[in-house]
Amino acid sequence: MSVSSVSSLAAAPSVCAPLSVLGRDVTVPLVTGGEVTYAALDYAASAPALQRVWDDVAAYAPYYGSVHRGAGYLSQLSTDLFENARRTVAAFLDCREDDQLVFTRSTTDSLNLLAAALPAGCQVFVFETEHHASLLPWREAHVTYLDAPRTPAEAVATLERALADRDPHGPALVCVTGASNVTGEIWPVRELAASAHAHGARIVLDAAQLAPHHPVSVQDLDVDWVAFSGHKLYAPFGSGVLAGRADWLRQADPYLAGGGASRKVTRRTDGGVDVEWHETAARHEAGSPNVIGAYAVASACKALTEAGFDTLVAREQHLIDTVRAGLAEVPEVRVLSLFGDDAPRVGVISFVVEGWNSSHFAAALSAEYGIGVRDGLFCAHPLVRTLLGSDPQTQGECGAPEAAPGEKSLNAIRVSFGAGTPDEHVERFVRAVGELVRDGARWNYRTVDGRCVPVT
Repeated sequence: MSVSSVSSLAAAPSVCAPLSVLGRDVTVPLVTGGEVTYAALDYAASAPALQRVWDDVAAYAPYYGSVHRGAGYLSQLSTDLFENARRTVAAFLDCREDDQLVFTRSTTDSLNLLAAALPAGCQVFVFETEHHASLLPWREAHVTYLDAPRTPAEAVATLERALADRDPHGPALVCVTGASNVTGEIWPVRELAASAHAHGARIVLDAAQLAPHHPVSVQDLDVDWVAFSGHKLYAPFGSGVLAGRADWLRQADPYLAGGGASRKVTRRTDGGVDVEWHETAARHEAGSPNVIGAYAVASACKALTEAGFDTLVAREQHLIDTVRAGLAEVPEVRVLSLFGDDAPRVGVISFVVEGWNSSHFAAALSAEYGIGVRDGLFCAHPLVRTLLGSDPQTQGECGAPEAAPGEKSLNAIRVSFGAGTPDEHVERFVRAVGELVRDGARWNYRTVDGRCVPVT
């Protein structure tokens, strides 16, 4: 096997709608008896890995070797694979020629890396609508949290006002999501980037929910950095990306100190150690890199590109329309939204059901219909509380509340889907919602450790 052949280990699928994913034939037991094919409708948390990605990784696995460390053939091959993956992902994101792309563990890791690289005195502006991965990393900076806007235009105007009041002489960073992990609504990233740059600020895009559904161009959106996770993009857990401008990353201390980040280490006469750090992406990739994770992300990028985002977006819009139309037929269901029904969105929809505890409803979907959704605050507590109209100081958890079936909860239910979702899964979901609201659950449930489970 040659070094160059690794990048084309598996052919692209000839049919891209739906794309083939792992677990598509898995069956699960129902409490009412029998089994059913599992409907995985929790893509916003973790999308199933593409079969194409899994095949690529399996084909590479026998050739596994250390990266940037060895003179042997497998080490050379793995190093070539790793760096080719970097170039593939950079092309997928349409990065600028002088951008750096750092492989990380996740979006959370990427944004914490950037937070550690902020210049002294940096001001950070972030909407309360962000996922905790982009809401919380900026603890060492002066942070301005912006209220949830109710239209895209209000989002831009809110940011404009905040930036106009900032110290114009210091560094500033705006952090914004590309698509909400709660409502699925797509944010006006290009307009927010223009506003940030007009006021001398930079902008980082959390593309965790956008990149799996729509093309993301660093240049077209004119963002300074973009971050996303492999496990949202149909790759296995444990890989992520931070890509963008190099200067702040080069000037910052390494995110982790160790081998790979250091170019030269010498002892001083006083017994100490002097270190010369790399100025490339390696500066923030200390330790043995996750070459399989990087390769898996690159494989997913190739698969989505080859399938064609026009086709993927059109098919996903059909699924979105199916779910929204079905939920609209149930008066007891309230879909959560910031920007309204006409806002462009990805396949992420959150809702509450009158008279139902959200954990109870999600448990019934799973136990009685074989449908996996998410209930909770979705690691976006301020946003969900705003959408539900609850007291922002009220305590809550990412998972289910300590509430029994039938009791009111502060949580919502989220259904999410993407390139690997068959029509039957969303159609089953819509039927199940209608039946549960009309007829009630067919089984008894109780709360165990904060989660609603069927009584056995």
